[in-house]
Amino acid sequence: MLQVSIEEILRDLVAYLQRVEAGETVVIVRAGQPVAEMKPIMPSAKTLRPFGLCAREFTVPEDFDAPLPEDILNAFEGT
Repeated sequence: MLQVSIEEILRDLVAYLQRVEAGETVVIVRAGQPVAEMKPIMPSAKTLRPFGLCAREFTVPEDFDAPLPEDILNAFEGT
């Protein structure tokens, strides 16, 4: 993580943005105290996960969507 002053950032913003785009995090400091952080935005997932990725690793029980028992519902609702 790179720390730079506000003055340094203003002097060469494009260079620091290029470093962020390359994956680096830049912390901007004023009087030695961090005031902001620039970090890369995570790219959106362009590839879909393959269908059936976890096939046969677990089974969903038949009563998966059955109503919960009263005592568990009461625990969630605080009654």
